[in-house]
Amino acid sequence: MSNNIPKFFETNEYFIDQKVNFFKFEAEYKVFNQEGTQIGFIRQRISTGHKMLRLILNKAMLPFLLEIVDMEGNTIAVIKRGWTFFMSEIVVLDGHHQTLGLIKQKWSFLKPTFHIMDANRNQIAQIKGDWKGWNFVISAPDQSAIGSISKKWAGAMKEVFTTADKYNVSINEEYQENNDKIVVVSTAITIDMVLKESR
Repeated sequence: MSNNIPKFFETNEYFIDQKVNFFKFEAEYKVFNQEGTQIGFIRQRISTGHKMLRLILNKAMLPFLLEIVDMEGNTIAVIKRGWTFFMSEIVVLDGHHQTLGLIKQKWSFLKPTFHIMDANRNQIAQIKGDWKGWNFVISAPDQSAIGSISKKWAGAMKEVFTTADKYNVSINEEYQENNDKIVVVSTAITIDMVLKESR
């Protein structure tokens, strides 16, 4: 258990909004809490060499690096994948590049499934959903609900965001705040980028 969980991971509602960047390969997403206050952002790091390779190779084969950054500019989590040829394994690191967990993609036609494991490769959660409908369920190994990912907006945030390229990650309030939550939330809020890089 970690008593030093970054403040970013103490909330239970995350609203992710893609920042359109027409002239760059890197995607960038803003992250808001339920009050509509920005609490951080997700950015993609791509080297010049990889930008060139993306023009000739399938990006699903290429490495990628996503950083979750708070409003003070601190990197609080990193999602990283190396070269891959089929069903990649993705590593979740903390801000000091210590491994917190792993994500394993499972092949399923139009229903992407991600098994989320801790650093010792024990499964701690699963994300499964309908990519077309953008409804994902986050569940524990015993199938109990941990949370959800959806493009259905509720409350005040519905007034703030009206376009379709935004999504909401909701984590059950009783889910314990520890390294497992960092791994689960990091996976859930970057799901759009991970799926796009895997296709």
